[in-house]
Amino acid sequence: MGNQRVLIIDDEPDIRELLSITLNRMGIVSDTVANLGDAKLQLKTQNYDLCLTDMRLPDGNGLELVEYIQHNKPRLPVAVITAHGSIDTAIDAMKAGAFDFLSKPVDLSVLRQLVTTAIQSGQLPPMPLPSDCPIIGQSKAIQELIASIQKLARSQAPIYISGESGVGKELVARSIHKLGPRAEAPFVAVNCGAIPKELMESEFFGHKKGSFTGAHQDKAGLFQTAQGGTLFLDEVADLPLDMQVKLLRAIQEKAVRPVGGQNEIKTDVRILCATHKALETEVRDGRFRQDLFYRLNVIQLRVPPLRERREDIAMLARHILEKLAKEADCPTPRLNQPAMNRLCEYDFPGNVRELENILERAFTLCDSQTINLEDLHLPDGTNAPGDTYSASTEPAQSHVARCADYPSLDHYLQDIEKDVLCHALERAKWNKTQAAKQLGISFRSLRYRLQKLGLDDD
Repeated sequence: MGNQRVLIIDDEPDIRELLSITLNRMGIVSDTVANLGDAKLQLKTQNYDLCLTDMRLPDGNGLELVEYIQHNKPRLPVAVITAHGSIDTAIDAMKAGAFDFLSKPVDLSVLRQLVTTAIQSGQLPPMPLPSDCPIIGQSKAIQELIASIQKLARSQAPIYISGESGVGKELVARSIHKLGPRAEAPFVAVNCGAIPKELMESEFFGHKKGSFTGAHQDKAGLFQTAQGGTLFLDEVADLPLDMQVKLLRAIQEKAVRPVGGQNEIKTDVRILCATHKALETEVRDGRFRQDLFYRLNVIQLRVPPLRERREDIAMLARHILEKLAKEADCPTPRLNQPAMNRLCEYDFPGNVRELENILERAFTLCDSQTINLEDLHLPDGTNAPGDTYSASTEPAQSHVARCADYPSLDHYLQDIEKDVLCHALERAKWNKTQAAKQLGISFRSLRYRLQKLGLDDD
């Protein structure tokens, strides 16, 4: 790697020698010390690209060194070496700011990968979020979130991203990945609630040919697909308890065994997870394992709901409308002041996703370049009198009950929209111009909706 220097702290001479030889073969210079006091002296007189420290030292422990480095050299990555099975100790170190951990006996291939990733992380300059990043806003809440993303991107600690549905938890996870040393490796996102229970183990860990009916060839699992990169477990609270046990072992051992396989496969992935549920409540009620929660919740990052950053709504609305107009290859419409004021007053229980849905509907229904208050169709009686879409023929409760049968509100609304469009087309004998007229929308609006839902056969 060239011109890199690592400080090794361990009271066992054999371990110091093993680590030093391994680093030397990687082209990395190393200094070795046997205790905490000597390590602090070295850090004062020499610059390092990484520290590797044992947790048990004659005059203290590795956690003290992690805290010392965080206070005095916050950009210096430090990895701790723990006794086999001391996962709680490793988690405490990462909570204090450690980059990652190694278990004894040290696996040299894992060591080399950790050293490479850690040094790359330490060399990363402070980076702003990409100009095309979808995390948009100037509010204090969103700026604090962005600052946290920039800081956490350098670590390898698992992160639990909490927040309500629709706030953009996956966007936050992608941003953490893009700003970190794993940016060039895969980012693999999986909705844990969308995988059939009987296929979960195969999806996560892969399978061997012939291991079960239908396994016609070897298949790599999500851990193998994300090798070297980031695995994002969305809606992790939906995992069944038996799968939680297997996931915990895969994370702790940094290895997986494919279904039907005889040998474990070493993995190198960073785990990020999210759910709209309160994991603490799921643990208390026995639906989520406490040991897995403890392992995933090394660092918790809360994404604020839209109602806590109302000053960002106007900026978000303009961005969404520009995106919609670009996709439709037409001029960007503007929101008039009453419409903008109403958006800024609305509570958005569905957060940014609901704002996107409201503006997409307004964009497709609006025939002019100005979106008015009545075009928004907000669910509080602000629609214009006599508007075709302002009144519901069903009680709100029935919609709530039906929506519960769908994976998300988006899926439910898309299903309703498909039914309405198909019914209108059938009545018009598939004359799109006539169907648009019956629906009270423009032909462009109908065509856009059909394309979006995959119903356009042109």
